Amino acid sequence: MALAGLPAAEGHAISFTMEIIFLGTGTSQGVPMIAQPEGEGCDMSNPKNWRTRTSIHVEMGGHHIQVDAAPEFRMQCIQHGLDQIDTFILTHGHADHILGMDDLRRFCDLNGGEALPVYSSEEGLARIQQIFPYAILDKPLVKGYPAFKLERMPKTLELPGGTVESVALPHGAIEVLGLVFTEAETGKQFTYFTDCKAVGEEARLIAEGSDVVILDGLRPNPHPSHMTIGEATQTAQEMDAPISFLTHMTYMVDHDETEASLPENIHLAYDGLRVSW
Repeated sequence: MALAGLPAAEGHAISFTMEIIFLGTGTSQGVPMIAQPEGEGCDMSNPKNWRTRTSIHVEMGGHHIQVDAAPEFRMQCIQHGLDQIDTFILTHGHADHILGMDDLRRFCDLNGGEALPVYSSEEGLARIQQIFPYAILDKPLVKGYPAFKLERMPKTLELPGGTVESVALPHGAIEVLGLVFTEAETGKQFTYFTDCKAVGEEARLIAEGSDVVILDGLRPNPHPSHMTIGEATQTAQEMDAPISFLTHMTYMVDHDETEASLPENIHLAYDGLRVSW
């Protein structure tokens, strides 16, 4: 399988039918975090260790899907040239995944002033209603304002470019949406399981046959609601996709050092990485 964007360190790639853009690959504090201890953790002279909060953008059969909106979402869109979002999926309502949603307002303009379809779990929808009550509308109040058409994420979401299957994954006191994307025209498939402590049997079953698997890999030492690098690596090996990526990493994870220690078909994602096939 040829995957554009690996090892394209500058994040440039030829666009094919299915494309994933890693807009951010960092944990909730970002990397570097505020007042990061000098000399501790990853080498900040390496641009791959500078991580904004985690989200991905997906083009599937010409349909553009945004998964989560980090606090840096506006700058991520500008930096990576995003000018289209047709559907938005929120994996869960934690601050690092939801607080950029106000900047979806520009995509309402670009979609002809229509509300943007937004899918999430009950927990995620409730958080959107709490934080963005002014945006729960059929149309923006005025040009330049956001409007969200909220929908409960189904087991299988049918979109113009293909399907997105969802499954609940454990993440501390809540569950998050694990997502499996399958392009209709080609059958290309990838799995996105971020912010989870484990990947259970149901999740592994719907992910079977994925060309690419993306997993939560927070740091080397244990955490109550995230997989460690070791746990994520073992899970990736068991899921046995042709290629896997780890995301949502802290400052304790140095890109080059950790990458060198991983199996050949498992890699660390980094901000701006584009994967196309």
